[in-house]
Amino acid sequence: MGNLPVDTLRPLDPDTFAADSSAVVDFLAGYYRDVDKYPVRAADLEPGRLRKLLPDAAPEWGEPMERILDDVRRDVLPGLTHWQSPTFFAYFPMNASAAGFAGEMLSVGLNVVPFVWVASPAATELEGVVVDWMARLVGLPDRFVFSGGGGGVLQGSTCEAVVCTLAAARDRALRRIGHEGIVRLVVYASDQTHATFQKGARLVGIPPANFRVIRTTAASGYALTGNAVRAAVEDDEARGLVPLYLCATMGSTGLGAVDPVRELGEVARRHGMWLHVDAAYAGSAAICPEYQGYLDDAELADSVSMNPHKWFLTNMDCCCLWVASPATLTAALSTYPEYLKNVDGPAGGAKAPPAGVDYKDWQISLSRRFRAMKLWFVLRRYGASGMRAYIRRHVAMAEWFERAVSADERFEVVAPRRFSLVCFRLRPPSTDQASDDGGVNRELVAAVNASGRAFMTPFVVDGKFVIRLAVGGAMTEMRHVRDAWELLQRTAEQLLGQRR
Repeated sequence: MGNLPVDTLRPLDPDTFAADSSAVVDFLAGYYRDVDKYPVRAADLEPGRLRKLLPDAAPEWGEPMERILDDVRRDVLPGLTHWQSPTFFAYFPMNASAAGFAGEMLSVGLNVVPFVWVASPAATELEGVVVDWMARLVGLPDRFVFSGGGGGVLQGSTCEAVVCTLAAARDRALRRIGHEGIVRLVVYASDQTHATFQKGARLVGIPPANFRVIRTTAASGYALTGNAVRAAVEDDEARGLVPLYLCATMGSTGLGAVDPVRELGEVARRHGMWLHVDAAYAGSAAICPEYQGYLDDAELADSVSMNPHKWFLTNMDCCCLWVASPATLTAALSTYPEYLKNVDGPAGGAKAPPAGVDYKDWQISLSRRFRAMKLWFVLRRYGASGMRAYIRRHVAMAEWFERAVSADERFEVVAPRRFSLVCFRLRPPSTDQASDDGGVNRELVAAVNASGRAFMTPFVVDGKFVIRLAVGGAMTEMRHVRDAWELLQRTAEQLLGQRR
């Protein structure tokens, strides 16, 4: 039986709010205290499991928070992959932190919707402050901060940032060649670029046949080269096509490859293309001086994005997007219905104050969250020095793992380590390396993940099936990396023994 009849429902009663919130905080504190005891990957992978456990209909009456949390503990937690586990090494990290959670609580609790400046001026202005702070921390040129004529916005994901910048590039080009010319526009990326860009190109109307995936090689560290792009662009121009958009990546998903921004920027400018720099994962490392060189030439870019929710202790979701020309972005995304205009104008013919930023015109959706609060909390709570130490600690762990792999003759590092990502594989038992179909490595990563003691994800490069170990968890310590290496070694010994 429930305990909240509809005639007494008070959804924001302060005392109930405090009690329920405290119960959730206590629940999460216990979860994080014991998170390393859960299998990292979901223990039960049977589709439909939760539907069998839960009722077919919503409850008629409200229930106590304690009962709901008991059901979370019993029914939901066993079906989760625990992204905050210290032995989660898959994909890229999706960080959380006490400061990020505190900022998120305030953001959710205040529940403002800063789509236009007047809807919550302080929320809009705090966002402008933190994106400028982040731009300076990662070493972006002044053209990407508000005082330099550019500016930034907090999107939910790289995909959103990509769609917005592609739309801006598309409209800029179509103003020149006419709207019927959309079928001639071409987007360029490497075979290491995230598939998000292909999805984004489709969403803004670029014909799939006009997306160029340019091959990279080990000789360039799997980076996209200016010569390769130039050749593809000149071939398209000879056929009457229009180069539109080029993506350079700092820290590609598969291997952590880094594209040469200046080299690509010069090609982009020569052919009138929009250059976007995708630093979703590795952009966080650019707060360290030793990594800022990768973005030194960003003055040639039109836009840059990075995700604090990956490696910067900022709970999902939070993606920084900076543009050199906000007017070009907003021209593609703006709408001006009367009900969204800022109605508080100057009285009595007084001079109008400087216009505030309407962030609805910097993104896809109208409504938006107060993301700036949690990023501000992270920056305030840990500081630039603390965040640099955090990044460097993960890099040191990855360096240790890379050395350990290299010292074991059964294994090989497939591509040079970048940042805190190591890509490696067990050497196939066959003497004919070319015949390896990834069988033994598929078995290795499957066995490690099934153990529940670590979680890693694979990649394929040059026909080789490789395993990725991405260090970056907020709770990950060196002992967890060592344990993962020992688990890999033991599992490899068992698999190789079975094949002898």
